[in-house]
Amino acid sequence: MSSTAPGPAATPNKRPAFWQGWFSRAESAMDALPMHLPVRLGNAGMTQTKAAPVRVLGFDQALAWVTIALLAWGLVMVYSASIALPDNPRFARAGYSPAYFLTRHVASIVIALIAALLAFQVPMRVWERAAPWLFVASLLLLVAVLIPHIGINVNGARRWLPMGFMRFQPSELAKLAMIMYAASYMVRKMEIKERFFRAVLPMGVAVVVVGMLVMAEPDMGAFMVIAVIAMGILFLGGVNARMFFLIAALVVVAFGTIVASSPWRRERIFAYLDPWSEEHALGKGYQLSHSLIAIGRGEVFGVGLGGSVEKLHWLPEAHTDFLLAVIGEEFGLIGVLLVIGLFLWLTRRIMHIGRQAIALDRVFAGLVAQGVGIWIGFQAFINMGVNLGALPTKGLTLPLMSFGGSAILMNVIALAVVLRIDYENRVLMRGGRV
Repeated sequence: MSSTAPGPAATPNKRPAFWQGWFSRAESAMDALPMHLPVRLGNAGMTQTKAAPVRVLGFDQALAWVTIALLAWGLVMVYSASIALPDNPRFARAGYSPAYFLTRHVASIVIALIAALLAFQVPMRVWERAAPWLFVASLLLLVAVLIPHIGINVNGARRWLPMGFMRFQPSELAKLAMIMYAASYMVRKMEIKERFFRAVLPMGVAVVVVGMLVMAEPDMGAFMVIAVIAMGILFLGGVNARMFFLIAALVVVAFGTIVASSPWRRERIFAYLDPWSEEHALGKGYQLSHSLIAIGRGEVFGVGLGGSVEKLHWLPEAHTDFLLAVIGEEFGLIGVLLVIGLFLWLTRRIMHIGRQAIALDRVFAGLVAQGVGIWIGFQAFINMGVNLGALPTKGLTLPLMSFGGSAILMNVIALAVVLRIDYENRVLMRGGRV
């Protein structure tokens, strides 16, 4: 090391001559470097490193693509299952074209996607504040559908409201409203959730009120889904296990009483137990028997897209409640297993997003996501069980796939809310603010 000029004696505030020369050369070398390190060395001030651009995925793309895949496959199958319906005298009198149900289904999907984009923009804190009002709005619509000359009566059931571009089914809105309200309720009652009369009983009253309105339509399938959603959110919200099983027992007794007191519901149960008997094959077991015939014809690989025979006026409601039977006939066991797998993955992913939100101390958002998972998973399970003969016949559509404008609309909006929850989870995990 080269010598330096002798300087004054070292003091506590000055460097010795040896170190002074060393630091001087170090500082000169650092001055020649770009100022990019977030440190200070000697008298050289260093600037903070510039942030490198990072590509951030704002939502769960896999969940979005699976949803789009189910919508697209459902669109193809609705067209395949309904293309022959205009030949039916029931529809021929109305002058329906072969593409009538296809065009309406496309319109429903387009409207649903636009509504989903709007729903995705709404923060969860806004949904939480609006939850009670959304629940009240669904109750008013459930009342309105029962008023003569307002609600539309189809086959003895009054379930739809005319909306111009589509027939809207208030019970579909009631499912999402129940999810929001139950999640909001559990957050507000978190401190007293162990007390039955103060925490659980008011929620039970809300379910009973909705159930009475839905059963007046009548729509027992929708009531089952709503009751299971409410019970699921209560359980996931931390209600005491003993109280939960007590509620579950009461619900089972209630549904058993409803079935026992209704002769045509009892006939459905008997037809489910023996759909091939002479008494039921052409009566209450007709749909189930032809659904099983369709799935049996499909075998492993199916008869090919468009090759279904059962959809040619043999299987009623092939484009709605029994769409899975047509999938089984045209795509075989492989197609049915693929549908089951997609719904299983979808439900599991939604529940995971809900658990993630709860782990981030976002209880309302987490319960909403898990409520949507219960809704989609349970309704798909019931529809598949009915089509496969594992459950009694019940009028529930296959989510995202069956024909039905209001069902598609509310399913897609619910999934958009889940994507919003996932988006907010990602923002918080990266240290951002929602």
